[in-house]
Amino acid sequence: MRRTGGFISFEGGEGCGKSTQVTLLKAVLEKRGHEVVLTREPGGTPTGEMIRDILQHHASKEDICVPAEILLFAASRAQHVAHVIRPALERGAWVLCDRFVDSSLAYQAGGRQMDLETVLSVNETALAGTWPDCTIWYDLSVAAATARMKERGAPPDRFEAERAEFHQRVASMYIELATRFPERIQRVNADQSIEEVAAETLQTVKHAFGDRW
Repeated sequence: MRRTGGFISFEGGEGCGKSTQVTLLKAVLEKRGHEVVLTREPGGTPTGEMIRDILQHHASKEDICVPAEILLFAASRAQHVAHVIRPALERGAWVLCDRFVDSSLAYQAGGRQMDLETVLSVNETALAGTWPDCTIWYDLSVAAATARMKERGAPPDRFEAERAEFHQRVASMYIELATRFPERIQRVNADQSIEEVAAETLQTVKHAFGDRW
């Protein structure tokens, strides 16, 4: 698929500030006259939002086994790609996605300690070749992230409530993924002010897209 817009995913552990940066970059792109689709995972479609509620809160309190968790994320992603992301890219829009495939790789392969190749294989089916042009990874230590989450004071979801060891495995997997996909995944230091992170994000995007920017 030839793209005139761009597909950027935003990644990182809990409390890294990526959602704020997605919104800030959207404003910059729209000011330049681009159509921007801001979306998120899990979610992005009615089906995906229902799956999101199951994954994050699950009212029945039934334990979700890891293979089921992987498949639920992939099911949400398949709907998202088919009904939101690919159509937007085909009409030349920019797609900014708050979490995407690397979250599954980091959280299920890293945090849940599933085989990385297995998680990747399941998600390759869901993606159907629709990978981000650029993935911005907001790198923040688990200690700093925990402090931010405490300041926020909101009730934690299933993933936020996991122990520090889980979040450390997630952080380590993001490092591994950045090594595996160095052309796509770009690190941004999230342990800065919002303005400083935004400036680094913008420079990263400009460098990644060149003339398309």
